[in-house]
Amino acid sequence: MTRPLPEVTPNTWEFLRDPMIAPTGFREYDARWKYPDEINLPGMTALGLGLGTQMRRRGIDPVIAVGNDYRDYSLAIKQALILGLMQAGIAVKDIGPALSPMAYFAQFHLDVPAVAMVTASHNPNGWTGVKMGFDRPLTHGPDEMAELREIVLNGEGEPAPGGSYEFVEGVREAYLDDLVGDFRMTRPLKVVCATGNGTASAFAPELFRRIGVEVVESHNRLDYTFPNYNPNPEAMEMLHDMADAVRASGADMALGFDGDGDRCGVVDDEGEEIFADKVGVIMARDLSKLHPNATFVADVKSTGLFASDPELQANGVTADYWKTGHSHMKRRVKEIGALAGFEKSGHYFLAEPVGRGYDCGMRVAVELCKLMDRNPEKSMSDLRRTLPRTWSTPTMSPHAADTEKYAILDRLVEKLVAHRAAGHPFAGRPIKEVVTVNGARVILDNGSWGLVRASSNTPNLVVVCESSESEEEMRAIFEALDAVIRTEPGVGDYDQRI
Repeated sequence: MTRPLPEVTPNTWEFLRDPMIAPTGFREYDARWKYPDEINLPGMTALGLGLGTQMRRRGIDPVIAVGNDYRDYSLAIKQALILGLMQAGIAVKDIGPALSPMAYFAQFHLDVPAVAMVTASHNPNGWTGVKMGFDRPLTHGPDEMAELREIVLNGEGEPAPGGSYEFVEGVREAYLDDLVGDFRMTRPLKVVCATGNGTASAFAPELFRRIGVEVVESHNRLDYTFPNYNPNPEAMEMLHDMADAVRASGADMALGFDGDGDRCGVVDDEGEEIFADKVGVIMARDLSKLHPNATFVADVKSTGLFASDPELQANGVTADYWKTGHSHMKRRVKEIGALAGFEKSGHYFLAEPVGRGYDCGMRVAVELCKLMDRNPEKSMSDLRRTLPRTWSTPTMSPHAADTEKYAILDRLVEKLVAHRAAGHPFAGRPIKEVVTVNGARVILDNGSWGLVRASSNTPNLVVVCESSESEEEMRAIFEALDAVIRTEPGVGDYDQRI
């Protein structure tokens, strides 16, 4: 007989014995909690038991690769998760400290069906979580997460015999070997390697040197207190620091990585921060020359250039705009046979023959170096300047409680759809359409747009705007969108504003 998890609070006898798991930690495509405020170690063991039970219910071969990022509490959390997996009769292959893409790589390298990576990704210290998947290179989406949530919270985890543990040596080295391959730079290239003292510090500098890149180190010492800034290449603090390092060193570009190494941020040789969707267009141009008539997936936060860029059109590119989120994007790339997927947040999904379809900041870094090698007469700023000019905001995140944000978003989408239906202008222009595949992307008659959606990982909404005409129009779009957002009293302040 199953029973729901008991009510447990921190600093009690039960907290050291019984599982405590906040239901809000089960998100669209991974699991994240504040530790130990929202989950305790017995809770992580219950999650492992639930994940192992889910594997068995689905007929998955009971073997899993498990890794952890470089935070001072991640090892204890991984061990608690492993205990639950073993209780469920799962053979655990522990690959040790890792990047998320190294864990995904381990599924292929060790030929195992499942993966569980203990990481808070780019969230600041105090957060933990698990990225998991059964069907490589895919990770859990909403259906799998909902199923896992029910198993865990309803106490449906089923112990089974056969659980085992093995620590697997050498996966890091095999991952780096796979990234390097036989490629070596033929032109000089000097790169600022920015890792924010996170897990990528143990990978990126060595990777660059092995392919013949001159490395300018930037916070490459492992330090789980993150003494300089939280490693997140979408945050302006990190991008500004990368730009300063480029100007000081005369580097050809800066490449920066988040806390678990599945994202890559770019600053060019002039210290210009290039948002990841624009980097995606640069990469798509290069890849579509090698692979004409390719299909590329872009998330709804991304620039409209994937569909409108004349060079991509000339190369026969098909653009597909899809839901934001690494699980959604990976799945879409695989489903439609796309060559790559690009997310504005800095996740890139490079499929065969370039990559294996999962998001890997290290693979992106190598491919950008190859791109520069194929264009020896050009700088990154040259490549940036050849793109059609647009004006776009950073990704902005007004606060909205996890328990309220989806209901708030539903009402906002309804208001914006009604705004178009009534024929009202938006930022002084007619609305061409409102795309509601993931929140609401309000597209104006000139292709400019503004987006509001709910963050899948944090208690926030997400707001992005782009104009094809001017900074003034970009700001007008933001003001028009924000005016609608402000009709919801449950929405708080922005983390950053234009």
